[in-house]
Amino acid sequence: MPSDPYQDHFLIIKDDTGERKEPLNESRYSVGRDAECDIRLISQFVSRYHATIEQQVNPDGTCSYHIKDGDQNGKPSANGLLIDGRRLRSHDLSDRDEVIFGPQVKITYHLLRRDAYATVPPDEFDITLINPGTAELDSLDE
Repeated sequence: MPSDPYQDHFLIIKDDTGERKEPLNESRYSVGRDAECDIRLISQFVSRYHATIEQQVNPDGTCSYHIKDGDQNGKPSANGLLIDGRRLRSHDLSDRDEVIFGPQVKITYHLLRRDAYATVPPDEFDITLINPGTAELDSLDE
């Protein structure tokens, strides 16, 4: 029987340095070109503090992530965010959402979900007993 679902959140980041994977485990991330950002994007087209990604806890106990344009104080970025082809100020991220920060700079959000199953070996005394009275006696009927 499955227990709580297992989730793995991560970003695939493409910027001027190439492509890399960034796991999401924290409750908040600053995204931008500044060296102090949690997720640093290398490009002249990215604002110093371009976006904020925040974790949200859902009613079922799982978590999700929300991205909003600008820094943690609400100051918007110069170029904004293009999310799945639409210019948005904020968005609840779904699996494979693509966020474009500028030319040649984007992140793709990924959410892997699976049910967790117990992986302990069966109990050594877990045996099935067969009642001899219910066994078929094919060889004795002839």
